[in-house]
Amino acid sequence: MFIKRVLFRIYQKIMYLLSFFISFKEPEVVFEANAIFRISGILQRKEINEVFIVTDEFLATTKSFKAFLNNLKERGINFYIYDKTKPNPSIKLIEDAYYEYKKQGLEAIIAYGGGSVIDLAKVVGAKVARPKKAITKFKGTLKILKKIPLLIAVPTTIGTGSEATLAAVVSNKETQEKFAIMDSVLMPKYAILDVEIVKTLPKKLIAETGMDALTHAIEAYIGKANTRKTKKAAIEAIELIMNNLTKAYDYDLEALKNMQIAAYKAGVAFTRAYVGNVHAIAHTISGYYDKGHGYTNAVILPFVLEYYGKSIEKKLGQLADVLELSSVDDNHVKSRLFVDEILKLRAKLNIDNDFNGLIKSTDIEGMVNNAYNEANPLYPVPMIFNKNDFRKLFNKINGK
Repeated sequence: MFIKRVLFRIYQKIMYLLSFFISFKEPEVVFEANAIFRISGILQRKEINEVFIVTDEFLATTKSFKAFLNNLKERGINFYIYDKTKPNPSIKLIEDAYYEYKKQGLEAIIAYGGGSVIDLAKVVGAKVARPKKAITKFKGTLKILKKIPLLIAVPTTIGTGSEATLAAVVSNKETQEKFAIMDSVLMPKYAILDVEIVKTLPKKLIAETGMDALTHAIEAYIGKANTRKTKKAAIEAIELIMNNLTKAYDYDLEALKNMQIAAYKAGVAFTRAYVGNVHAIAHTISGYYDKGHGYTNAVILPFVLEYYGKSIEKKLGQLADVLELSSVDDNHVKSRLFVDEILKLRAKLNIDNDFNGLIKSTDIEGMVNNAYNEANPLYPVPMIFNKNDFRKLFNKINGK
């Protein structure tokens, strides 16, 4: 395993150096109340009249969405609504959406929803750019390299960060795995942050998507592929989340706005600095048991941080200082206080402490392999896990 670790680190270093030659141009952000009504003007300026709107069945019935459609009609913009998106979008679902896009002869894509909606929209765009390429062949880094249709992201949660990333995650139901597609062409051109959309989110979604954003920011910060910009974005996101998520959970409007900013900043951080072993485990559990991504991250995060031990004590100590948790000059103490703050936050949000026996013993070896293969060699984590590390964690998080 020692030789493998060395090779993984070499690979990660090469990817880090190559990242300086990749465009990480952020989307143009529109952040205001009723920001969705600015979309029609954007489309008119670009002389786009036929758009593909990706959403889900629930969001398609909401007052905000209907008002958005009325605005498009008033401005003479035609649209086709694809509202079949499900959590953890599958290859089959993406292919179905792509078929509808092509059949309708559309020009641009608007993703109106959470992470699953935005991911599906991104991969539809990839298929438009590379129609002859199978979706499984997009897996990994820079496998598209061709301009996709104009993509406008309207996040309806406070955690995905997908509106600020060059990544999309796809579920392969045949292999029970989730895999990432990463290419700068997948970065949305516009991110529309509208507090009117998120102010009626169910409490459960506020909690879970907020914890998702926290996981993004922490994994980006403790990883080994940071730049000055990603560190700054991650710290700002963590501070905003720890100070605002419980208030947002109680529908404080200012806190919800701050969480929108935090989710975006976390997206900026992890799209370049990557996520890590928390996500490798979370994607695996979602692939096997179709659990929500934010929920799985929230349950797993403290377990993995504790497992990292001394390898992240200094960085967690720095985050404890940001939150002013202790004046003691001892990173071991401060890192423990930081993890305790996460546990307290999770309890306030009524999120489970573990998976309560969800994971079947017969599934563990397959899950270990999936998590290991996702994390290695790509994720520049503070501590490279071998398969036994993953095995121990799957048993720990299972609870029973």
